[in-house]
Amino acid sequence: MLDDAGRAADPGGYDSRHNLPELLFDRAAAKGERPFLWAKRDGAWQSLSFAEAARRTRALAGGLNRLGIGRGDRVMLVAENRPEWLIGDIAIMAAGAVSVPAYVTNTAGDHLHVMADSGAKAVIVSTQALAARVLPAAIRAPALKTVIAMEPLDQQQSLGLDIIQWDDLLILGEPTGDAALPALERGDTACIIYTSGTGGAPKGVMLSHGALLCNCKGGYRLLQSLGLDDEVFLSFLPLSHSYEHTAGQFFPISIGAQIYYAEGVAELARNMAEVRPTFMTAVPRLYETMHGRITAGLANQSAVKRRLFEWTLALGRRRYEAVDSLGLLGRLADSLLDRLVRDKVRARFGGRMKALVSGGAPLNYEIGLFFTALGLRLLQGYGLTESAPVISCNPPEKIKLETVGPAFPDVRLRLGEDGEIQVQGELVMQGYWNNPAATAEAIRDGWLHTGDIGTVDGDGYIRITDRKKDLIVNSGGDNVSPARVEGFLTLQPEIAQAMVVGDRRPYLVALVVPDGDWAAGWAKANGKPANLEGLANDPNFHSQIAASVARVGRDLSVIERVRDFMLTAEPFTVENAMLTPSLKIRRHIILERHGAALEALYGGRPG
Repeated sequence: MLDDAGRAADPGGYDSRHNLPELLFDRAAAKGERPFLWAKRDGAWQSLSFAEAARRTRALAGGLNRLGIGRGDRVMLVAENRPEWLIGDIAIMAAGAVSVPAYVTNTAGDHLHVMADSGAKAVIVSTQALAARVLPAAIRAPALKTVIAMEPLDQQQSLGLDIIQWDDLLILGEPTGDAALPALERGDTACIIYTSGTGGAPKGVMLSHGALLCNCKGGYRLLQSLGLDDEVFLSFLPLSHSYEHTAGQFFPISIGAQIYYAEGVAELARNMAEVRPTFMTAVPRLYETMHGRITAGLANQSAVKRRLFEWTLALGRRRYEAVDSLGLLGRLADSLLDRLVRDKVRARFGGRMKALVSGGAPLNYEIGLFFTALGLRLLQGYGLTESAPVISCNPPEKIKLETVGPAFPDVRLRLGEDGEIQVQGELVMQGYWNNPAATAEAIRDGWLHTGDIGTVDGDGYIRITDRKKDLIVNSGGDNVSPARVEGFLTLQPEIAQAMVVGDRRPYLVALVVPDGDWAAGWAKANGKPANLEGLANDPNFHSQIAASVARVGRDLSVIERVRDFMLTAEPFTVENAMLTPSLKIRRHIILERHGAALEALYGGRPG
């Protein structure tokens, strides 16, 4: 069957799939012993075949069933990116249960919230270091009885939990590994991914098997013109993030691609050169980092090389923006610079990259243009956890860097009266776990209200112009509730009020109003005038506030920590319009007053 454009209506056969484990098992049957999952051990890349990954997944699913975990039960997964993450995630689903991924950066309190809210019966954890935060939460979680450890845990006592080794569970499940697994349909819940809400408490987004399959179909349609044959993905974003979970795990599985797990962000450049990936899912922070390294490296180059680089950028920009014709000489120079400069840049990404897909947060236009001018195909997309997560993406054939591309196939999109982007389709979440009120607010009349304001051009490309919801999305694609962080800050005796910013930025900074009474006491004890305007510029006073900010950071996850701040003597009040009558801070008013100074805290970083 063909669609209106004459293309296959179901490219890749996604519509005929019933569930996500089916993707792996069918690919394994076709690929057999060909390499699939790669990780570095003892300094060398070692692979796991499709067949072996499928065998272990079936055995682990059987082991979970033998433990009494079955249809609808929730199992939490806490691990760094590694082959066992994929096997564990799909085994949970294959057992009929629901996977609950959690960030490795979570505090014990964060883990406890997810465990208790989801009612998880078991947790899979990878290392002793991660278990140090998982086990204290597991002890207190009412429904959780079992801990499955990928690596041996150095426990002196059981703590009232059943601690089972990963390898032992595989052995336990092997006899049932060939047995029929629970039947799963597209409408069954596959995973619950927790994302921060504006109130601070993370909400569990329920995603069906069909939602992720719908996303995979969209990815196939998007990239099929580039040829999808024996592809290689390098995975480095957290698999607990919905973006990497779908685009960096299930989509590669669906096309039979190999997945390499990066050693870490610090080793990413070396890993790219070793692995030579053909596709990578990335967030703007990667491009910011690479942009900084490339431009900083230019300082060590000769004047001639710097001039060639600048010329390459200028011609690449003119070519993309089509402001004027390059002319014959310009086209010849551009072609020469492609070999002299762009080939070297492409080599830093492995030399055979077909496309870099940017998502999770808005991509700065200048950063996108920088890499486009240097010969890398950069496809910016858009979505949210509640949409599994991809709603739209720029196609390789026609890229508009200032947009997030047209909606994926099978995604119905409309704009509300206020310009809010609203979507319908199988990709939309089933709701927030245990939270009908929040679900009713997010999904109205069958439409997911994204909270983002945008426009749609004549080609159907979406441009995000604003955000309704009070939520920070940093340049790594992580959602942060500013109200939650501000709440912790203002609990400190030294701090009366605070506003946190960090949208599209690599970390948070804050505007802090010191507590007047505390400041007066400090001034008296230190022989200083009790004047907030003067104290705000006093280095010793600033250090005292810095200590309180650091103290708060110890109880927050890495992405929630405030890295820098500035002081202001002027409090937020209703009279100066910085507070609403209900005493909520008016962020846009405060930013009008202090935005430039807060921006300066980032030291001129692009964003």
